[in-house]
Order: sequence, then structure tokens, then C-alpha cells
Amino acid sequence: MRYLDEYRDAALVKNIVDRIDRTITQPWVIMEICGGQTHSIMQNGLDQILPAEIELVHGPGCPVCVTSLELVDKALAIASKPDVIFCSFGDMLRVPGSTGDLFSIRAKGGQVRVVYSPLDAVKIAKQNPDKQVVFFAIGFETTAPANAMSVLQAKALGLTNYSILVSQVKVPPAMHAILGSPTNRVQGFLAAGHVCSVMGYWEYYEIAEKYKVPITVTGFEPVDLLNGVLMTVQQLEAGKHEVQNAYSRVVSKEGNLPSQKILKDVFQVCDRNWRGIGMIPQSGLCLQPEFDAFNAEVRFNVGEIQTRESEICIAGQILQGIKKPPQCPAFGTFCNPENPLGATMVSSEGACSAYYRYARNESVNA
Repeated sequence: MRYLDEYRDAALVKNIVDRIDRTITQPWVIMEICGGQTHSIMQNGLDQILPAEIELVHGPGCPVCVTSLELVDKALAIASKPDVIFCSFGDMLRVPGSTGDLFSIRAKGGQVRVVYSPLDAVKIAKQNPDKQVVFFAIGFETTAPANAMSVLQAKALGLTNYSILVSQVKVPPAMHAILGSPTNRVQGFLAAGHVCSVMGYWEYYEIAEKYKVPITVTGFEPVDLLNGVLMTVQQLEAGKHEVQNAYSRVVSKEGNLPSQKILKDVFQVCDRNWRGIGMIPQSGLCLQPEFDAFNAEVRFNVGEIQTRESEICIAGQILQGIKKPPQCPAFGTFCNPENPLGATMVSSEGACSAYYRYARNESVNA
């Protein structure tokens, strides 16, 4: 298939790996931001064919994984109400809260539905005027425009029974938090191409300059990812810290300006708790006050929720590139896809899920 198979070509992959091998002279730690990139790396065995000097660590770019326990518990509280139809992407149904998950709510008779778009949830609200329909609006800047559009559409239709529970997060503040931490190990970044397709990569120049790290925007296929690694290694070896675009067929520097305008119209920047990591200032998007009528937290008065994280789950350290899943004492034993302790084990973009699924149980240095 054109534009797909060519980015999975084995000869091209071997050529790029050979170029990386000829370039590298010392160890480097590179973080891929996106969980989708993590799964592609593991599925295609890229981590196993790269030179041993390159260590790939896995970032917080899994929206399901970083949705705070507090918000998951709020979702459970709302979904338990008899007059609510709670809509969500499928990944969120297995994410454990303090006392259960959305699947357990559905098993008890709650109306929890999987949708593929927030606009599906708007349609459900239109079809069920006697029910309150809530959409769990999670994600990075990639999903935010569609979630914002659902609010605008519900308002245009005059729907008074539609609201969203917002867990939108932003990539650049998370990069600041990781690079500014005293425990940081990251020396270069592979930025997420789908986020940059919306937001562009103009925000990354400040980060690259402040922390002296190269940042390469890349896609998700093997050739895309390896090109990103090559360009990052070339910069590291040359002592450079620039922002480069290895995904120009999709991403431009300025991004999608109409989508960015929609975000500004509907959302405002706010502080946000990231699961396992904690509060990152100005890292979230919340509804503008004029859209409070569509704010599920306001509508259902779920502001006071007490949470209880697992004491042995190290997902927060994994999401910051400090440790890897096999270093968790619960990995594959107390924590597995059937009985997860954290979201990183059940999300389709979670690092723990990737290691479990693709059998990366080999020992790693603590």
C-alpha cells in the first residue's frame, strides 16, 4: 500500500540502522514522547536492532495513562448515576480507579458506552433527551479539537443534556517537567507527529534551547522512527540542540491554525494533575467559563473526590523515562492486563502494555 509499505521497507530500515551505527560513538538516552510510538517500536523490534549505545525510554504521551486517578474516580461517580449515559473511548473502560473501573460500572447496570468520536456522544444525547450524556474528553492536543467541536455542536443544537468530563493535557509542559527534574536522563526527544500535525512544532524551539536537547518530530512507522533516531543522534554527536522535522509529509512548523483557533475559543490553559507524576503547571486544557453548562464536573458536583493510588505501581517513573516496566516489582505478576494496577498496563499506548504484549521481560539496569 503506497505511503504505508514504503515506510516499512526492510531494506530502508537496515540502511538507516547502518547509518546510525556508523554515526554513534557514545551512549545516548532518547525519549519517544508518544505511547503509539512506543508500541510501534516494540511491535517492529526497533529497540532490538538499534546499536546498544542507544537507550530508548518511554514518555508520558499516552493520554489514557496520564489521566489522573482523581478524574477516573469522578468518571466512575458520574457513570454510576441512573440517569446518565457515560460515553468513552474503549481504552478508558479498563483503567483502574480507586474502587473499580468503568467496565465494573457497566457490569452493575450502568449505561457505559464505547464511542469512536465525541460527535457520536452528541448524537446519543440528541437521541436520548431524557438522559444526561457525558463524554470522557481525554487526550493531548490531537483529540482536543474534536472534543471542542462536540461542545460547539451541542450548543448549536440547543442540547441541555450533553457535557464533557475534561482531561486534556499538553505536551510542551510535560517536556519542561521531565527536563527540569533532577532525576532527568533524557538527552534527546522524538516528538509525536500527530500532536505536531495540530499544534506545529514552534513551541519546541524554546525547550530545545533552554535544556540544550535536540528534538525531532517523527511519525509512527519503522522508517519514520528510525529516521528520527538518526537525526537526533547526528545532533547529539555534533553537540547541537535544534528542532527538526522528520515527518514533513504530515507536519508543518505552524500546524493546523483553524484547529488551534477552535481550541482557544472553547478551552483555556489550566494546571493539571498527571497520574503517577503529579501536578504540572499550565499543562492542561479546561473549558472556558462560558461553557460551564457543558462541564460535567460542574453539572454533577464531583469536585470533592478522595483518591488512593497503588503503593507498588511505578507508572509515574516509567512515564518520565526514569525506569522501565520490568523494573516494577509487580510487572507481569500482581499487575497484568487482566488485573492492572495502573493505566500503563491496559492502555493500547501504555508502555507496560507494550512490554507485556511484545514479551520484553528481559532484565534492565535498575
